[in-house]
Amino acid sequence: MISTNLATVVAKIRKSCERTGRNPGEVRIMAVTKSVPVSAILEAKDAGLVLFGENRAQEARQKVSEGVFKSASICMIGHLQTNKASLAVRTFDEVHSIDSVRIADAVARYASRYRQDPLPVLMEVNAGRDPAKYGVAPEEAFALARHITSLPTLRLKGMMTVAPIGGGPEKARECFRTLRALRDEMVRLGIDPGCMKELSMGMSGDFDIAVEEGATIVRLGTSLFGPRPSLFGQTP
Repeated sequence: MISTNLATVVAKIRKSCERTGRNPGEVRIMAVTKSVPVSAILEAKDAGLVLFGENRAQEARQKVSEGVFKSASICMIGHLQTNKASLAVRTFDEVHSIDSVRIADAVARYASRYRQDPLPVLMEVNAGRDPAKYGVAPEEAFALARHITSLPTLRLKGMMTVAPIGGGPEKARECFRTLRALRDEMVRLGIDPGCMKELSMGMSGDFDIAVEEGATIVRLGTSLFGPRPSLFGQTP
């Protein structure tokens, strides 16, 4: 089933790229595996998926300890609190939910203790200004990016956002377009383009729109694994 679902997703990404003149190779698929059984994750790996996202550090730690993500990359995509920073650094290959100076400093501190190389991170931006969502406000993103790039144990790779709940396709497109424009503006203001390479945006209900607006990573759960309990009111 997962291989069939993946083929459908890949075809949809290809069509979105054709509409906008993009290379489909620029878009990576992240399989979101919160509450997904080990057997399904292994099936996803067999289908060729190598990038995975988890929302909860403790659940991810258990799966990592069982070797579920061996030969793949596992990224933290859920909201991160400072008291989970140590666990996140020791569990994940990347953290995609840095949304404040406080979180950045906590993650950097533990990265210096537990990692030999800088930890790749993405900033989470509340590009849709949804009060139900986490993320740094767009007008504060530049300052946070500057701070992260000053921390030697972190390596900023780009930004992540989630479209507003219940906003429909138009609001989703506006959100994704805002993130892309913010990326361009920060590069113009002096942020190294290499630190803004990734735009992680788009989930199962709107990833085709996100690809049209420049996503380099789409985070998919239901599209790959089928329906399961909603994540924070919205299913990846």
